Amino acid sequence: MNIGDVCNRVVIYITADETAQRGAELMRKYHVGNLVVTASGDPDRVPVGIVTDRDIVVEVVAKGVDPNGLTVADIMSQDPLVASEEDEIQDTLDAMRELGVRRVPVVDRRRNLIGIFALDDVLQLMASNLGTVAAIVGEQRRQEAESRA
Repeated sequence: MNIGDVCNRVVIYITADETAQRGAELMRKYHVGNLVVTASGDPDRVPVGIVTDRDIVVEVVAKGVDPNGLTVADIMSQDPLVASEEDEIQDTLDAMRELGVRRVPVVDRRRNLIGIFALDDVLQLMASNLGTVAAIVGEQRRQEAESRA
């Protein structure tokens, strides 16, 4: 299974020249904790950074800075870890652990943004798989009891 199979294909992005205020507004509107940042005027949406709600709190709110006076580029993490939709989940998780990141933009072969992979996706996948395993065990027990009755 690869990243493209499990990533969230609905990804909210913002251009680097937008204000931190606009970033916060988008996060609130779409109920997300991060935005993938793309270069201004880039129709292919190649990721150049990530900005999180934590970035806004730590770099803007806690410092008492006017969020309309800063661009997303001023507070984003630059050169983010990016995964190809064909990358294996385990390889991406290893890279995430190494870099200490929880979210990774996902791109196609042309490096165009197509989704985002987050630890939440892994937890959902694991929960689904555990449910399947539990169902298999239950079914095996049921079949055995039925065949021996």
